[in-house]
Amino acid sequence: MASNSISVLNALDNARTQWYHVTAIVIAGMGFFTDAYDLFCISTVSKLLGRLYYYDPALGKPGKLPHGVNNVVIGVALVGTLSGQLFFGYLGDKFGRKKVYGITLILMASCAICSGLSFGYSPKAVLGTLCFFRFWLGFGIGGDYPLSATIMSEYANKKTRGAFIAAVFAMQGVGIIFAGLVSMIISRVFLGMYGGPAFNDENVFSTEPEADYVWRIVLMIGALPALLTFYWRMKMPETGRYTALIEGNAKQAAADMGRVLDIEINAEQEKVAQFNSANEYQIFSSEFFARHGKHLIGTATTWFLLDIAFYSQNLTQKDIFPVMGLTRDAVKLSALREMFETSRAMFVIALFGTFPGYWFTVAFIEKIGRFYIQLVGFFMMSMFMFIIGVKYDYLKDKDHRWTFAALYGLTFFFANFGPNSTTFVLPAELFPTRVRSTCHALSAASGKAGAMIGAFGIQNYTQDGNVKQIKKAMIILAITNLMGFGFTFLLTETKGRSLEEISGEDAGYGDAQAAGEERRDNWDDTSRNG
Repeated sequence: MASNSISVLNALDNARTQWYHVTAIVIAGMGFFTDAYDLFCISTVSKLLGRLYYYDPALGKPGKLPHGVNNVVIGVALVGTLSGQLFFGYLGDKFGRKKVYGITLILMASCAICSGLSFGYSPKAVLGTLCFFRFWLGFGIGGDYPLSATIMSEYANKKTRGAFIAAVFAMQGVGIIFAGLVSMIISRVFLGMYGGPAFNDENVFSTEPEADYVWRIVLMIGALPALLTFYWRMKMPETGRYTALIEGNAKQAAADMGRVLDIEINAEQEKVAQFNSANEYQIFSSEFFARHGKHLIGTATTWFLLDIAFYSQNLTQKDIFPVMGLTRDAVKLSALREMFETSRAMFVIALFGTFPGYWFTVAFIEKIGRFYIQLVGFFMMSMFMFIIGVKYDYLKDKDHRWTFAALYGLTFFFANFGPNSTTFVLPAELFPTRVRSTCHALSAASGKAGAMIGAFGIQNYTQDGNVKQIKKAMIILAITNLMGFGFTFLLTETKGRSLEEISGEDAGYGDAQAAGEERRDNWDDTSRNG
């Protein structure tokens, strides 16, 4: 007998979509909104930091963070995110999704505020303090990945589960837009308040003293969405699957989910106990690797390969932004004006290239399926990156700017209407309840390892702006995406099935029930014959 004979699981799988599901998407999604805002606003902030702390009049050009320092300022949060994914992913299975969820939110909010308050008696000290808090900010962000995905998958019904998980992740697109929008608004406000020469194109790379306030304000605003959702996160009950299948408390699970879904659910403690006894294996066991090893390799490798390409895409930004007229030479701009133009460019690219892909996934994931969306996304990314690589000289010419913009935007679109979304969804569905958060964390951490290779390895290779190197790098990324296409075949389609059916937990439970029924039949026969 399958797990859908257990009332609490059956109720969750077949629940009608209601307001509580929407609330859960918003509460979990605001974590990703915060994540994206905090991780992406640093690209505009880093320009101000260079202007403020590394200006040398003798060089006759705007101040700029040294390449190594810039890598640390931007990359320290990625290191923190990878560490936090592994740490909180494990704790989510060990102590519960809800208990750990609140800790990540507090960490994110407090470190966002502290990042803006970075202090020191020298530029080195200020940046050192900033990097310290950015690491711990990333640590909290890392915890949000496995916990948000797991909570949403365990709350959702089986017909709309993929769309709900994808909607949580799509809030990342909203966060990227707001990172550009907030940076643009605040820099524009200060330009208006302290205008004059800052608007003058002939004003050669001046740095307004107020710029020191701007970067701090931008970073601290990242705490607001986390703080606004903290109360609602704490009101959410533990997921019914964790309470029943890990804690073994069928009565509490039935009460919590009955209140959430506004229905009456039978506790069925004996059935739950039998289900759990059939699925007690741990992640580092031969049984886990026999059942799920192929899937874990698939989710980890595809996320790793996707993030190498995804976090390398901005290596052509220095050309696409000026060609589209979104930014101008920094030598002609004041610090705040440069920040305004860079933020505006990021906002435009996110709005028209990045954002739509996320919501296309939400709209079509239950129709097309995770597997095919991921395959098509990897293939299309590979094709567009290959074209950009081969025709890079041609595309850099202003006469071909719309072709360049279309290829650049479509690469982002198919990343998000493709593997950037599905690599988040699939690990939340493929693995058993007992290790779901940990497996998602391992997959996500593999992704962040790929992000670091993309952000530092690939971009360090092309830092001199050599056209041949950029062309070669884009072709390498196209091949990387084709590898992701190939590793996708290690995965399986999950749409329309219960989590227990997908993970194989049903099979063990069915065998245990069959064995129990056979023992009871034998006992009855013995009793009658005796």
